[in-house]
Amino acid sequence: MKKIEAIIREERLEPVKQALEAGGYFAMTVTEVSGRGEQRGLTLPWRVGEYRVDLLPKLKLEIVVQDKEVDTIVKAIIDNARTGEIGDGKIFIIPVENAIRVRTNEDGDKAINKVTNNKEEAKTK
Repeated sequence: MKKIEAIIREERLEPVKQALEAGGYFAMTVTEVSGRGEQRGLTLPWRVGEYRVDLLPKLKLEIVVQDKEVDTIVKAIIDNARTGEIGDGKIFIIPVENAIRVRTNEDGDKAINKVTNNKEEAKTK
């Protein structure tokens, strides 16, 4: 299993979310964060001179998936988060030792299956 952490622009959340949902990936955690990259923020014109915004608002998406799904999800994020400008974000891929679904006590891959798989399992029970 892998955890994908993507730092993206706030305005790119909906396209990224729609692309992930189209692929059947509904589960994600989204957190409002602030940060800066090598550009060290922005300098904006103001009435009395320039104003420096040091930390810019971003969103962090966290998604835990099976190893075989990583490339598909990363491609969907890149294709839909990219504007071509500085500050588009970063993606980090982190190994996950285990995951446990609190409601059912399922662990491992069963705990992170796509929602569509769980609905199909519920229908057969």
